[in-house]
Amino acid sequence: MASPHVLIFPLPLQGPVNSMLKLAELLSLAGIQVTFLNTDHIHRRLLRHTHVQSRFSRYHNFRFRTISDGLPEDNPRSGEQVMEIFGAIDAVTRPLFREMMISGDLSSSGVTCIIADGVFDFAVGVAKEIGVPLIYFDTISPCGLWTYLCVPKLIEAGDLPFEGKDLDAKITCVPGMEGFLRHRDLPSFCRTSNVADPIIQLVMREVQQIPRAQGHIVNTFEDLEGPILHQMRSLCPNLYPIGPLQAHLKARLGAGTTSPQSPSSNSLWEEDKSCMAWLDAQPPKSVIYVSFGSLALMTMDQFMEFWYGLVNSGKRFLWVRRPGSVAQKEGESEIPSELSQGTKERGCIVAWAPQEEVLAHPAVGVFLTHSGWNSTLESIVEGVPMICWPYFVDQQVNSRFVGEVWKLGMDMKDTCDRTIIEKIVRDVMEVRRDEFMQSANLMAKLARESVGEGGTSYHSLDRLIDDIKSMRFGIPN
Repeated sequence: MASPHVLIFPLPLQGPVNSMLKLAELLSLAGIQVTFLNTDHIHRRLLRHTHVQSRFSRYHNFRFRTISDGLPEDNPRSGEQVMEIFGAIDAVTRPLFREMMISGDLSSSGVTCIIADGVFDFAVGVAKEIGVPLIYFDTISPCGLWTYLCVPKLIEAGDLPFEGKDLDAKITCVPGMEGFLRHRDLPSFCRTSNVADPIIQLVMREVQQIPRAQGHIVNTFEDLEGPILHQMRSLCPNLYPIGPLQAHLKARLGAGTTSPQSPSSNSLWEEDKSCMAWLDAQPPKSVIYVSFGSLALMTMDQFMEFWYGLVNSGKRFLWVRRPGSVAQKEGESEIPSELSQGTKERGCIVAWAPQEEVLAHPAVGVFLTHSGWNSTLESIVEGVPMICWPYFVDQQVNSRFVGEVWKLGMDMKDTCDRTIIEKIVRDVMEVRRDEFMQSANLMAKLARESVGEGGTSYHSLDRLIDDIKSMRFGIPN
């Protein structure tokens, strides 16, 4: 009998591609045939900076396919320009995908299930047209996704569009978040004066399409987001919480072996591993790791405030400064002497780092992060407290949960001042260190237990695999 064949179609950004590649490997380990549909641009970068081709070559039932994202190669696909991806996908990728599935080579390849990013509202229509079940995978946080799903409620309650100045006004119409959610904690696209905003409309279409899918995969675990998952099941009853994916993959790759599996990179940038030798020379829990992810941009003024705050804190720091992440020329020759000297004494700056390895290093004590969901989970798995400076989409929600709900660190959104940065770094690394370490260590333990045999995420993944295998005839049981 033919094995099931899953087509996985991620949003062409670092975070979603990373998460979906981990899912693809977990399904491949289970003997499921997988076709992974990358955009041409993403695939070229993966081939350039990782060993993804050779890594997946060990799975005879896995293959890559590519499709255009509709943008010129020199488009940066970061910062504010990342929104151009959505328009290009709608104009170019959407019809290409439909043609590929209906009359192209994938139409005869025996695809029995599609797993697509939740933002691809068109995917469910194509799946129904060809008679194939579709499961959505939103790689943002479930707490962030739940606020997306509540956008109609926010509009009805008058909380969207948000025209006032009081960012600390409470939001009471998002079930499960009534006691702590403020206007400033809503997803970044909510800060608009017009509900006709293209991103708001994109989210509204997603909200309408999500319940039409056969199921919904989320990268989380019950002990972290149980109350939110309970709320989500009112709209998406068939949820598969299978995270943290990086820990889950590591556990299943290492099943039956005595040696732990090292993380495999899915990075779209070249990783500078020289920072690992620098970390080896630092005392335990003494380093603050700073990275604002693959998309965030900051102004030169913000960049300098962070640099001063880090140097003035007197703490050791490893800082990832992604090429193009500062919105103007950084002017290396104009660096004040106190910054260059402080960095020479206590700092290490790289263009990109192997983040999972960095966070697992015993020298790292705190993560200053943009609160992207992959980064947040990676920090949770390694028991590293966080300082959150969110940039956009779900990151504003994530940072509120880190600080107010999970008590895993501090949220410093909507501020960028060297004095505040210095104080918060010292608070997390000195004043409240024991408090945050206790919370972080407990959550890390619960994360590991969730993906171990008998854990909640372990059971969810097994159920997902069984359900996919029951779709071999295109009809889920």
